[in-house]
Amino acid sequence: MNVSDATPPGDLGSMAYNFAVVGVQKGGTSTLAVTLNQHRLVCQAPDKERHYFDDETVDWSAPDHARDYTAPRRARVHRLLGDASPTYLYWPHALERMRDYKPDMPLVAVFRDPLERLFSHWVMLRSRNLAWPDWPDFLTEWPHTSLPDEVPDPAVVRTMRWRHMTGLARGFYGEQLQRGFELFDRRQWLLLELRAMLADFPATVDRTTDFLDLPRFERVPPLQNWHAGAEQVPGTAPTADDLAHVAEVYAKDLALFEELSDIDTSAWPTRLILDGQLDPGELAARFARKVR
Repeated sequence: MNVSDATPPGDLGSMAYNFAVVGVQKGGTSTLAVTLNQHRLVCQAPDKERHYFDDETVDWSAPDHARDYTAPRRARVHRLLGDASPTYLYWPHALERMRDYKPDMPLVAVFRDPLERLFSHWVMLRSRNLAWPDWPDFLTEWPHTSLPDEVPDPAVVRTMRWRHMTGLARGFYGEQLQRGFELFDRRQWLLLELRAMLADFPATVDRTTDFLDLPRFERVPPLQNWHAGAEQVPGTAPTADDLAHVAEVYAKDLALFEELSDIDTSAWPTRLILDGQLDPGELAARFARKVR
């Protein structure tokens, strides 16, 4: 029985989510997801970020995916429905939950230089609400030196605050991929890089539709910078010492990421600082232009 036989006119039923953009935050996931949603075979979800597998209120011993992880089908032709929640890649147990839901889930991840991502994360928080901590406190509230294995007890730490303040943790891309490759076959992953995506957006979109087994767009929608950060935010700008220290925190993990991903990081400021090819003061001066 096909959809048209099973549903009355005007009622197309629901679809289960069947692919995901899992990371990273401030890495271009919104731009990619909004573009994919314009494909004639892709159903646009009610929310770009479903935040299902990082929801700690779900009873994960007996989840009801058919009730909680579906969305209305918008057209009979639709065959893919995507969840673009960039927390999934780093959130403890999110990928395990996703594997239990759909072991053959196609996964897309877009990566960005860790220092640039971290600073953009803080700018986003400050632009939304000045009650969020200034840069020095953002670095020190949870000074992770590796990927966290568990979400703190909500009776001790509010989960929403931990979600927003784990900026350092989100930059351990190597550990995230290592965990991801243990859970899902490497062939289920499409790994993209922000600079390359912006340099040739149509080519990146073609790679993504090919990966998802979709026909290519006849004309790729124009690149739009969705959820761009504020022009400036009040606060304390990062110092050269801050950036040099964080680069060292990421050094071992960045080497693991390069080995696992085969992504060219030679233009990433974090790699350039670690290799002595970029003075961290130059990057600090660039970041300072966003802070007043």
